[in-house]
Amino acid sequence: MDLASFIKRKRKSVHLTQPELAEKAGVGLRFIRELEQGKQTLRLDKVNQVLQLFGYEAGPVLMNREQES
Repeated sequence: MDLASFIKRKRKSVHLTQPELAEKAGVGLRFIRELEQGKQTLRLDKVNQVLQLFGYEAGPVLMNREQES
């Protein structure tokens, strides 16, 4: 599941509108809309402000790479 879908699912599971989520997270409504639409360039600190409401945070993840022969 991608980040956009994850945030949207979590928001809906706690019955929040986008404006309510923006207010609770301390970010702008435009940011929430762009986040849920999968915008490729977003500030990680703001993403983490939103994720923190649900008990999560974003961070580095090791990528799977196929070994070259």
